[in-house]
Amino acid sequence: MTILDINRIKEVLPHRYPFLLIDRVVEVEPGVSLTAIKNVTANEAFFQGHFDHKPVFPGVLMIECIAQASAVLASLILGAQADGKNLYLFAGVDKARFRRVVEPGDQMKIVARFVARKKGLWRCRGEICVNNEIACSSDVLFTHRELR
Repeated sequence: MTILDINRIKEVLPHRYPFLLIDRVVEVEPGVSLTAIKNVTANEAFFQGHFDHKPVFPGVLMIECIAQASAVLASLILGAQADGKNLYLFAGVDKARFRRVVEPGDQMKIVARFVARKKGLWRCRGEICVNNEIACSSDVLFTHRELR
């Protein structure tokens, strides 16, 4: 069941191709957690150089997937829209771990959980699973800015 399709995600996140890394949101527990899906396809540009003989989804982009899912969760909490006035900026990454290679054809299930918000700094805990195996986990810290 899709809660947010790609068009609704684009209403919330300012990211666009090729950097929009979430295909749909399938579950939301308001103010608590969000589950998103990323379908990994062989035609993604970074696979040309990462690596030609064995395509591997880059770990830093897995962290970005967690960050984008976290930003969607924060947007839902705030009621924010991608209207050119909302911006999410990385402030840190903690406890990042990579346990499984992600390849073309895999479907990543990204779960972001709200941990805390203090003085404009958000902390979310994220996990990516492929076939019920943890591929990546990390805490992400970010700020939300409303531009004038």
